[in-house]
Amino acid sequence: MCGIVGYIGRQPAAPILVEGLNRLEYRGYDSAGLSVLGPSGATTLRRVGRVRDLEAALPRRLAGTVGIGHTRWATHGPATEANAHPHRSEDDRVAVVHNGIIDNAAALRAGLEAEGVTFSSDTDTEVVAHLVRRSDAATLDERVLDAVDRLVGTYALAVVDQADPDRIVVARNGSPLIIGVGDKEMFVASDVAALVRHTSSVIHLDDGELASVTARGYRTFTRDAADTGRTPTTIDVEAQDVELGAHASFMAKEIAEQPETVARMLGGRLDTRFGTARLDGLNITPRELRAFTRVKILGCGSAFYVGELGALMIEELARIPAHAEAASEFRYRNPIIEPDTLYIAVSQSGETADTAFAVREIQRKGGRVIGLVNVVGSTIARECDGGIYLHAGPEVSVASTKALTHMGVGFALLALLLGRVRDLSVADGQRIIAGLQRLPDDIAAVLAGEDRIAEVARGLATAQSLFFIGRVRGFPVAREGAQKLKEISYRHAEAYQTSELKHGPLALIEESLPTVAVIPQDELTERNVAAAEQIRARGGRVVAVTHPGVELDGVADHRIDVPHNEPELDPILLMIPMQLLALHAAMTRGLDIDRPRNLAKSVTVE
Repeated sequence: MCGIVGYIGRQPAAPILVEGLNRLEYRGYDSAGLSVLGPSGATTLRRVGRVRDLEAALPRRLAGTVGIGHTRWATHGPATEANAHPHRSEDDRVAVVHNGIIDNAAALRAGLEAEGVTFSSDTDTEVVAHLVRRSDAATLDERVLDAVDRLVGTYALAVVDQADPDRIVVARNGSPLIIGVGDKEMFVASDVAALVRHTSSVIHLDDGELASVTARGYRTFTRDAADTGRTPTTIDVEAQDVELGAHASFMAKEIAEQPETVARMLGGRLDTRFGTARLDGLNITPRELRAFTRVKILGCGSAFYVGELGALMIEELARIPAHAEAASEFRYRNPIIEPDTLYIAVSQSGETADTAFAVREIQRKGGRVIGLVNVVGSTIARECDGGIYLHAGPEVSVASTKALTHMGVGFALLALLLGRVRDLSVADGQRIIAGLQRLPDDIAAVLAGEDRIAEVARGLATAQSLFFIGRVRGFPVAREGAQKLKEISYRHAEAYQTSELKHGPLALIEESLPTVAVIPQDELTERNVAAAEQIRARGGRVVAVTHPGVELDGVADHRIDVPHNEPELDPILLMIPMQLLALHAAMTRGLDIDRPRNLAKSVTVE
């Protein structure tokens, strides 16, 4: 949520800032702005709407090689030009951009107003500009440090000061912030996507850390340490990875990439001889893995739903109790942290605030937590004791597709490893490995039927409300299907366990409310078909997502066939049609596929 870009070097800053903001559009925002320090002072422009509206308002020649930019997601105050970032001190000398939420902003604002400060916005961010400006410290580094010492909450800050025009000072607490290292130029961003065209050398700041950035280099520091000695790391992301190419949307591109990316993720991780998985990044020995008696999975949104699928896989293959919980609720119930429980944090970005807070709560109480994360070097990846990188590549669309599929694959690998250090036989391990090896081709087979799925989706797009139903392994698939449709087609969709239909939801069945039923070929096929028959008997329309050979006995108006893999792995494949149904329903309605209203890709605030 929100995006920060900063530049200091030899090139004109404005084009680089605008380009970076364009690359951060997927994070969700309602306004954009920038401040550039030039020979004659600072120029600040802000606009409600898209980055292109800001770009259109820029002077033809905007001199200055230092600047900061921002895309804002409204939290304190509505989406107005006055509330857009950057925010400035009363004399315009200091400019600030900020991601996060400052919890004590109201108290700070009241104190500043009592001192005679006049505020020009409703935001929490503006207090930072005034605090920096009113500090008596000699340098900008010290003035920003004085300001953040008074803040309570989460923030990623970038600050410029006309009185010290050759530096940008940044600070982080709870919201991601990255420094990019170039040749006599430096970059600041909240996401590597804004940097990939300019550098692959980055520094990830930790919470409580600041950096003083000049064109010649940087110094990282804290209140307690004058130099924390951060060194750059190299990111494996190319500019074309975050470019649209020939696809109509990033979501379409990312769905299409899945056969290739899943094959890449599996590379080097399968041990066919012993029927197990190689997951050295867990940093857990086989003896330690055997000692765990329970698994708790934490995630938000789609990551939570795939966590439910992961829990089922772990219980089936490893035969130990496993449970998924919404990370957003976890720490607020004062959870009991058990030393023999393995905790797993799941996040595409690795920056999901609720999940990161859950990780810290577990670690405060002495628990062992690993991460399933896509972004290398992200907060959750760094703070966990170990983990599994998803290697899905950059995901730009707000609605997660390939990263979600990779999470499912990651759980399959973990469940396989946990099973093999217990009682799962070599033969069963090899069976799962064979299924994993078939996944890329099976996904490609699903995608080959996209035209048929698109036809079904066009019919669903006219419905105001839909049901998604599934049982046991199919229920997380149904939940994710409903989530995707809500996210990007703005149609109300609700997921139920198929067995729960008769306990209330059947009252809503009618012709105008279609049901997408997950009916895999498994031990529950007959019961799932019978439930679909009950829906049809009450005049409801049914779309069956199923396997070839499943006899539906005329209970479905439409069927979408998915290749049958191993039963434990089938849910991964059954999720692919859900992605395509949502995509084409939204396309039918003419909506913005990659930037759905009111949503952000990386939720970095509570």
